[in-house]
Amino acid sequence: MTQILQAASSATTTTPLLSVRDLQTHFFTREGVVLAVDGATFDVQPGRTLGIVGESGCGKSVAAKSILQIVDRPGRVVGGEILYTYPSETGSQMRTIDLLTLDNYSAEMRSIRGGEISMIFQEPMSAFSPVHTVGNQLIEAIRLHSDMNESTAAQTAMDWLRHVGIPNPKERMETFPYRMSGGQCQRAMIAMALSTKPRMLIADEPTTALDVTTQAQILNLLQDLQAEQGMAMIFITHDLGVIAEVADEVAVMYLGRIVEKAPVKELFNNPKHPYTQALLTSIPSIDTAPRERLPSISGSIPHPQNRPAGCPFHPRCPAFMPGVCDQKEPQLAVVGANHTASCFLYPGC
Repeated sequence: MTQILQAASSATTTTPLLSVRDLQTHFFTREGVVLAVDGATFDVQPGRTLGIVGESGCGKSVAAKSILQIVDRPGRVVGGEILYTYPSETGSQMRTIDLLTLDNYSAEMRSIRGGEISMIFQEPMSAFSPVHTVGNQLIEAIRLHSDMNESTAAQTAMDWLRHVGIPNPKERMETFPYRMSGGQCQRAMIAMALSTKPRMLIADEPTTALDVTTQAQILNLLQDLQAEQGMAMIFITHDLGVIAEVADEVAVMYLGRIVEKAPVKELFNNPKHPYTQALLTSIPSIDTAPRERLPSISGSIPHPQNRPAGCPFHPRCPAFMPGVCDQKEPQLAVVGANHTASCFLYPGC
């Protein structure tokens, strides 16, 4: 039986659309247990964009897949809460449910996955089925989350392909994904994700491997469609320049944990965590002199099976304090207005 955690006559503007609390997703391998996501906590507000940044391997994509319960084996969500607030069937009330209490194959979870919450995957070429046309896959997604007949769904699919800027949508409906360019395939995936009119979109590296011009077009398209449909968005990337353009709030992730959260302007102007500071200093700016060597973060992100004791960033941290950082793991603490960080440089951590 679905566990309803709360109900109200109307949701307040301060109620998060999605609230992830102490999420833990582990991979059980022959070599041991990998803590891919180790206690991540963040909120997504209605109509706003949360950017999640960090190096490759820090758990960003796994956290996103955990929300929709599509983590690849041998991974499994082992703890935490994923609280999602959405309208009841009558639309007169808002209810909040822990998605982790739903069976992965239940009708309710399947209606939320791809209907209420859609996802743009990191590699569209591999996310699409290579043996079905783009049109067939869009039609299937639309009919799964609506009562449209095949003819109406086909017209809706063509309208969405046109809406995302794909020329000759009728012709593209009959095209197999491998015969489309990377940019067109990405646009087709955006069309599929948005065709069900979701209340929240998860965009996992949606501009990876695209040229700069196509990247800008995709970002502008997502922002326009977000404003048009009023949806919330989780935008996952390692590109801080992209985050500065699209995000309202930013969560910095390191080795499965959120180490800093703040509004985007506050984070860029006043980063608190040494890892965030290092990320920002490693990107070029308009003040960077020609041929000037950019600073880099020393070392590399540890393997999740060999997590260091204490703060996971301490082996690479320029502010490392022996006897403190290598003994205990800091917790997120308030370091400013709507700004939290987990570092022993600040009281309360």
